[in-house]
Amino acid sequence: MGANNTRLTPRQKMINLMYIVLTAMLALNVSSDVLDGFTQVHEGLKRSNTNFDTRNTAIYGQLESLAEQNPGKGQAWLDKATEVRQATASLYNYIDTLKHQIVQKADGKDGDPDNILNRDDLESAAVIMLAPGNPRGRDLRLRVDGYRDFVADMIPDTVKRNTIAEVLSTAPIVKSGTLTPQRWEEAKFDQQPVVAAVTLLSKLQSDLLYAEGEVLASLLSQVDAGDLRVNELNAYVMPQSRLVMRGGKYSANIVLAAVDTTQRPRVFIQGKPLDNNDGLYEVSTGATGNFDYTGWLEVSHGDGSTTRHDFKSSYTVIEPMATVSATLMNVLYAGIDNPLSISVPGVAMTDISASMTNGTLTRSGDSWVARPSAVGQDAVVTVTANMDGRPVTMAATKFRVRKLPDPSPYIAFRDKDGNEDHYKGGKPFPKAMLLASPGLGAAIDDGLLDTPFEVEGFETVFFDSSGNAMPEVSAGSQFSPRQKAQFQRLSRGKRFYISRIRAKGPDGITRDLSPMEVIIN
Repeated sequence: MGANNTRLTPRQKMINLMYIVLTAMLALNVSSDVLDGFTQVHEGLKRSNTNFDTRNTAIYGQLESLAEQNPGKGQAWLDKATEVRQATASLYNYIDTLKHQIVQKADGKDGDPDNILNRDDLESAAVIMLAPGNPRGRDLRLRVDGYRDFVADMIPDTVKRNTIAEVLSTAPIVKSGTLTPQRWEEAKFDQQPVVAAVTLLSKLQSDLLYAEGEVLASLLSQVDAGDLRVNELNAYVMPQSRLVMRGGKYSANIVLAAVDTTQRPRVFIQGKPLDNNDGLYEVSTGATGNFDYTGWLEVSHGDGSTTRHDFKSSYTVIEPMATVSATLMNVLYAGIDNPLSISVPGVAMTDISASMTNGTLTRSGDSWVARPSAVGQDAVVTVTANMDGRPVTMAATKFRVRKLPDPSPYIAFRDKDGNEDHYKGGKPFPKAMLLASPGLGAAIDDGLLDTPFEVEGFETVFFDSSGNAMPEVSAGSQFSPRQKAQFQRLSRGKRFYISRIRAKGPDGITRDLSPMEVIIN
């Protein structure tokens, strides 16, 4: 912002020096020449104060203009400047009141500080400023102390702050030839001619305006102190997602990013600093789902301050996938649970829903189970995904509904390791395992459906030495005692048949199965 022109001018320094010299001379002799000197210093201070006030008003006008152009940036500093101006004016006017009271005490009610008649009066200043019942000098000291502390807090520069503290100091004073320090007001106003007291108060007013100017200039310089300095401008497109489904909505923010390539902000993710200066955040994905993360940027400003800017975002991890389907094999079997896998690339499982005609479709974790009802009528599975807060139909897949194929009958037995196995006929079968088996079972156990059936009944057919068939009926799915007795009489190499096998599947349909041949080993 504007340069700081608040240093004392040579003229002001000369006036201050003259005041010091005249005060020293006053201690020796109050001559007319000395009194004339004080009058000249007082006149010079009045002109300096006018100049100070003009300069301060100009700086305040700059703050007003900035606040009007950009209230968000300048209004806060203008408010502080207004407080300083009000505090300065209040104390300045109070000092004017004290000058009038001192002069009126010496010259009467018409006394004028700019035309003092009894300039050498040594009592009036002490009466007004040091009277025990109304110590205006102590009140002035306390007010100067409060003003000094108030304005010093607004100046970040330590040197300037210390200068103001020195200029407006009201510390006890040790006069030449004495050892005991005097209170500030006593040292300044006890046994002082009226013209000297008025000149001192004018100098105090000048110091106030000087301090006000320093504060206003400091506030003006701080208007832009917190701004970021940039040396590179770039345009960026930040899409909410690079993967968009048909029927969805592509959203992206087009922004102008200003950066300082010489000083990068510090980036923190989940409380830990990023390990590079490019703002690149990378994380390995070991699981699927939606993942949120938060962080902040620490930005350093020209005034030495640091600001924090929080952010949050999320990402979705999906399984690598490729959907391969055979058009002729889109088949569901009626009456049983048909597992289905449903996924939409780029969409979390929690945002996917599905429905089916000709049956029911239920979710089981991340999988689905379809259960068609009517054979010969197609089932249509409709998949819907939640995209940008609204449902979008992703696919409608048609399946043919077929009856379950017939199962294979078997005799259950346990192998040498104790694991259950199935004997389906056509090859030698140990007699001991046959006798240990409780009966007949049936299932589709081709590794795809793996569906058990319930055997309702069957017949065993044995042949005697004459070739006559001897059928025996089972006890449901169990071997009957007569069948087991026949097994006992079978010798190695003999065979029999299991026929008229009836089995009911989970679809409720009873089937007649093909017979099986059992060869005794």
